[in-house]
Amino acid sequence: MAEAPRLTADWFDGRSARARPVEVWCDGATLHFGGHSAPLRGVTWPERQRHGQRQILLPGGGLLSFADAAAFDGWALASGRGDSVVVRWQQSWRLASLSLVLLVAGLAAAYRWGLPWAVDRAVDALPVSAEHAISQQLLAGLDRDWLQPSRLDATQQQAWRTRWTAVIARARANGGPVVPPYFEIHFRDGGKALGANAFALPGGDIVVTDELLKLLDDEPDVVLTVLAHELGHVQHRHGLRMLMHAGAVGIVASVIVGDFSSLLAAAPAVLASNAYSRDNERQADLYGRTLARAGGVDASRMAVFFERLAQKHAATVGSNPLAIAFSTHPADAERIAFFKQEAAAAPKN
Repeated sequence: MAEAPRLTADWFDGRSARARPVEVWCDGATLHFGGHSAPLRGVTWPERQRHGQRQILLPGGGLLSFADAAAFDGWALASGRGDSVVVRWQQSWRLASLSLVLLVAGLAAAYRWGLPWAVDRAVDALPVSAEHAISQQLLAGLDRDWLQPSRLDATQQQAWRTRWTAVIARARANGGPVVPPYFEIHFRDGGKALGANAFALPGGDIVVTDELLKLLDDEPDVVLTVLAHELGHVQHRHGLRMLMHAGAVGIVASVIVGDFSSLLAAAPAVLASNAYSRDNERQADLYGRTLARAGGVDASRMAVFFERLAQKHAATVGSNPLAIAFSTHPADAERIAFFKQEAAAAPKN
């Protein structure tokens, strides 16, 4: 039988700094060094690198140090300790480059598909009561920084709420779409910052500005269709999904532990820089048109709204600080045609 290949090493016993030269060889499942031995399964074998010493870590804290890396690599191979797949991969620039490409592709796929899936699961797991609490705090922040109390008196506000309640009742009676369990209209003065606008916050709070009502004082059906559109965002929880997508890593963790402070801290910046996606807008448009028609509202009048909005905000829409507001939504020919389809023959509300 051929003798096992041997190599000289410095042995450190883990108790003193003094090195002792020993002869090292492998015999089956056992590593021998000088007059000592250790099972191979209990030692940590070094990975081959281009430079530097090789060290075998022994049980109990000792180690064997091999100054001649090339000699060690040859001895290890002759002793049946060839490179693992990982080491061979690391030593090949082609395979390392392929690893980098696969890593980038994996991260891109996770961002494109995995992250939205995880956020959607987190949104589905979040109770509506928690979402409503988030909405209340967001509304308080908007009232402090961007909005002013409405100039409409209580009678005018109640008249709009009565109209809206009647639309919801008719839609339910006519088999309209499912209505969220909670929603509430808030009237505010949008000032120069927001102007004629409407937007929905996560949880069901819908804000309508005085300027929007003034712009559409002769088009009540348009106001009600806008409200139906915003209710679509509430029903599909678009606002919460947008917030979570913007800061998904920390916010998904917040959902798991029940602490929403990071979500609330990031919300103003997110609302100011992230508009709803085009898919979200189409989904809210479809919901709004369906609800409006079921409620006896002429949704085709939205074309008038888009025309007036384009004229009014032509010079200022780009500086609107709230990305989820209606005036920032794309009012293109596709959306106008969508609302004009199958115009309902209904009286103005």
